[in-house]
Order: sequence, then structure tokens, then C-alpha cells
Amino acid sequence: MTDARMLHDQLAALGIDPRGTLLVHSSMKAIGEVDGGADTVLDVLSDYMKDGLLVLPTHTWRQMNEQYTVFDVANEPSCVGLLTNLFRVRPGVVRSFHPTHSVAALGADAEDYTAGEELTRTPCPRTGCWGKLCDRRATILFIGCTLKNNTFMHGVEEWCGTPNRLADKPQAFTVIAPDGRRFAVPQFRHHTTPPPVDVSEHYDKMEPVFVKEHAVSYGTFGQARCIVADAARMADITTPYLLHNPHLFDDDQPIRI
Repeated sequence: MTDARMLHDQLAALGIDPRGTLLVHSSMKAIGEVDGGADTVLDVLSDYMKDGLLVLPTHTWRQMNEQYTVFDVANEPSCVGLLTNLFRVRPGVVRSFHPTHSVAALGADAEDYTAGEELTRTPCPRTGCWGKLCDRRATILFIGCTLKNNTFMHGVEEWCGTPNRLADKPQAFTVIAPDGRRFAVPQFRHHTTPPPVDVSEHYDKMEPVFVKEHAVSYGTFGQARCIVADAARMADITTPYLLHNPHLFDDDQPIRI
């Protein structure tokens, strides 16, 4: 069984900057048995990053639709895993007001980082939380996940103006803030024309390039295989590929490197 000290040492071995910004995609199942369970995992992550900023996705894109249009920031569950749901309700954690692609953050500047998401009109705009990962030279840690789970890459596609990624018309959502304020937040949601393509299934085709260009490294957290990724480097590397071939992620054909 893994304990808190072992997890802390593994984060250090992964080279995570405790004073930087860390976004975590996670699979508790992959981490395996931990003394104290999921709460211990979050305790370790929070303590390790106490002088930085810890961010977890708390997405709701799966349940939000044309009939289910109200995002209650304080109460709406995340659709991306156990750790994200436990983290979002912890003391001091601030959740952004994005109706489909919110994140939760813990740290001295968590409020600044998450601010303004009610002004967004797309899932991952450059000025929003996902774009700010570039500005902050953030690390993205995939714990037991692959680069297919790389929400950040949705952002890179948005910023490159990749065609056939966003709906032609916005969907109306209402966001209810924890203090009761209500915001109208229309969204041009992720969309591909028929036949639909799950482009995220092909995001991992960039992994060999990221390895070659030293944008990712590997390690272990608990029993989980981890990918440690430099957000800004991934964006810088992927952008020229997308500008040359906007259909890069439409299929799983390997990239020549």
C-alpha cells in the first residue's frame, strides 16, 4: 500500500515545481491502494503545491445539454473523476464559472486564475483558464491517463482557428455563482460535422514529437504511470503542425518526425 510520504517523494521525483502551477488529470483507480484513500492523494498534492497553484479540471460537458442548461458552481458534480469531485468542495478551493469546462484551483492566486470564465464563449479560449496555463509556464500531470485526456490540446486547436471544432451557433447556459449571482453564458460548444470525430482520441499522436522535443517526461505516482508535460512547450510544438495541417487530429495516422 502506498502512503502519503511515498506519494510526496514521487512528486518530487517527477520534477514537479512546488512553487509553480500544476494541473492534474487523474485516475484514482490507476493510482491504486493508498493509505487514507483519495483524501490522502489530495492532501499530498495540496501540501506539495502549498506555495504554488494546484488545478484540477471539474468539467460538466457530459451532462450539460439543450435541456440541462443551468450550471450551479457550488453544487454541480464534475464528470471527470473522483478526485475532481472531492477537490472542488475542499476548503479554500475556488471553482471557475465556465458552464462546461470549469476548473478548480487551490493557492494564493486561485481567485485571480479562475476569474472571468463567465465571460467566455468557447470551451478553452486563450484568455481563459486553459490559455493561462501557457502564460504561467504550467506543468500538466497525467496520473494514470494518456494524452487522449489532454483538454489543453482542445485549447491549442481553438487558438489556431482549426476548422470544424466549434458549433456554428451558441447554446444558452445560465451560471449560478456560489453567492447566488446569475450569469448568461452562451457557448459555442465542441462540435464536428457529421460524421462526428472524437478528435481527442488522436491527441496522443503528438507524444513521439513531444518526447523528441523534451516537452514530456515519465514517472510514477502510486501505482500509476505518469506523463509530466510542459504546457507552453506542447502549444509551441503543436501550433506549426496545426497551421500546416488543420486536419492533423482528424485521424490516427502517425506523424513523421
